[in-house]
Amino acid sequence: MTDAPLKLFNSLTRRHEVFAPVHPGEARVYTCGPTVYNYQHIGNMRAYVFADTLGRTLQWKGYKLTHVVNITDVGHLTSDADEGEDKMERMAAREGKSAWDIARFYQEDFEADLARLNVQPKQHPRATEYVEAMIDWGKSIADKHCYELESGLYFDVSTVADYGRLARAVTEDGEGRIDSVDGKRNAADFAIWRKTPAGETRQMEWDSPWGRGAPGWHLECSVMGEALLGFPFDIHTGGIDHREIHHPNEIAQNQAFCCTNGLDDPRNSGAKLWMHNNFLVERSGKMSKSSGEFLRLQLLVDKGYHPLAYRLMCLQAHYRSELEFSWEGLGAALTRLKRMVMAVDMLKACLPGAGRDPEALGPGLRRGDDWGKLQPMLDKFDAAIADDLNTAVALTALDDVLAAKKVDPEQKAGLAAAMDSVLGLDLFNLTRADLRIRPKAATITEAEIDAALARRKEARAAKDFAASDAIRDELAAQGVDVMDGDPLGWEWKLG
Repeated sequence: MTDAPLKLFNSLTRRHEVFAPVHPGEARVYTCGPTVYNYQHIGNMRAYVFADTLGRTLQWKGYKLTHVVNITDVGHLTSDADEGEDKMERMAAREGKSAWDIARFYQEDFEADLARLNVQPKQHPRATEYVEAMIDWGKSIADKHCYELESGLYFDVSTVADYGRLARAVTEDGEGRIDSVDGKRNAADFAIWRKTPAGETRQMEWDSPWGRGAPGWHLECSVMGEALLGFPFDIHTGGIDHREIHHPNEIAQNQAFCCTNGLDDPRNSGAKLWMHNNFLVERSGKMSKSSGEFLRLQLLVDKGYHPLAYRLMCLQAHYRSELEFSWEGLGAALTRLKRMVMAVDMLKACLPGAGRDPEALGPGLRRGDDWGKLQPMLDKFDAAIADDLNTAVALTALDDVLAAKKVDPEQKAGLAAAMDSVLGLDLFNLTRADLRIRPKAATITEAEIDAALARRKEARAAKDFAASDAIRDELAAQGVDVMDGDPLGWEWKLG
């Protein structure tokens, strides 16, 4: 196979860079995980589809992957600027449960969503498991880089070089993203440790040299990244919103811990590359959390869409581009996914028995293999994913493989499975039945639909078109669209 050099866009340097691992043959990646106080919006989930695709690409390129996605179960305030209530404490009070129970419930839901999106298992360390390490980290940098106020221990951003370079937020007037708070030396200074206010008791609080309280939100990622991956590690990822406050603060902490040198050398930031996915945009405004029916993965399922249709929708856009969500766009992605599953089903039918096992196909690509007619498609795919994860073009290469004629079916299946190992659509395990999801509001059963369609088929064979139309109308009244002439052969769908 070809082996195009993997080029990735580094948000810190604002340029594409050839990936060169810190440790030969390994790739170590850290992804900012969720604050587990509520269900995750599908906009949040886009970040994990992107990070998973990055990890799969690194594996395609032959690297041994270590991938950490942290779980924030303490410390994140309602404002990224160290203001407001703790999100965990607020939700616990609202639901009348312990903060620990809230964290456990929403972490489990998040991990279930990852599985439904076919995201490969990662390490999921919890912030609460590293509080003592965070206190030790604070002790190690406090004398040179921090100062204490009544509300806690704060990091002085003027003590490290190039603060804010990642966000490009520094102007002639200085850092202006965060309102000034009484006592802060600089407006951008942020909390390393937040003291519990006098007279209050939190569910999650610990003793520290700066009083009883909880760690600041930014500290956990620095501590867990260093503990689990070592500084510098290869790649740090997150949503583009993290690029403005959270990641600059994390970088400042990393500089304080390792050195105070500038960011002309990206390794001083703690990671060699910083990568960010763009926003998912939902323009109607009807699916926000405040509306009561916000756009989470379960809502897509409730409306009859398979979660992997959303994964495909994400892959159809570049991760650094805004992705506009619409039900029409999701429906189109589902149709494309159905076409792929049908093509794989037909391909598997041409294979000998053992070859139909997806596990037996595996990635299995070796340098120097002769792929014959499929070679240009492999070259196209490899070049696309090596070009800063251009999954939109990579998908077309997979389409080309599935449509290829007069090629060895086992070779074709092996290549398609290998490509899918990067895209993560699970094509060799999905079935037509998996993709036919009944909307939650539907009352008619699939057995009833199939029975009605069998009667309709008999009526059409007997040229009793009045009976055929009547059955179609009865089904339509129950939300079932009969799809005569559908080239996919799906026969019906629940509208």
